[in-house]
Amino acid sequence: MINSREIADLHPKVAVLCRAFVAHCKAAGIDVLITSTYRDAASQAALYAQGRTAPGAKVTNAKPGQSWHNWRVAFDFVPLLNGKAQWNDVRSFTRCGEIAESLGLEWAGRWQSFKELAHCQYTGGLTLADFQAGRTLP
Repeated sequence: MINSREIADLHPKVAVLCRAFVAHCKAAGIDVLITSTYRDAASQAALYAQGRTAPGAKVTNAKPGQSWHNWRVAFDFVPLLNGKAQWNDVRSFTRCGEIAESLGLEWAGRWQSFKELAHCQYTGGLTLADFQAGRTLP
């Protein structure tokens, strides 16, 4: 199973955007940790099972092939304060989300359903169906 945190495991265009995101957040006084980049189908299946057929709370509604992480175009992050993850710091997440959007990333903190403050993605206008059909970012 692969559940990567490595920026290099993202699509090259998304990796550039992710590195810029980290740098711009740092310039704004916010250190961030990238917590998830690419996930293979087995890792996605395990996450989907959580809170359904496996112990724990539900953390995703995406089955394998339905997560942007499966296509190397999404990453999750958390703001840090003195090296400690600040999972409940809505203000820092919001500032990071604004930075992401200024770079052309989509920030899931704006989503109406399943709002996810820690998630950014770049799909280049492609849909999940496009990726599932074999299309990818140029």
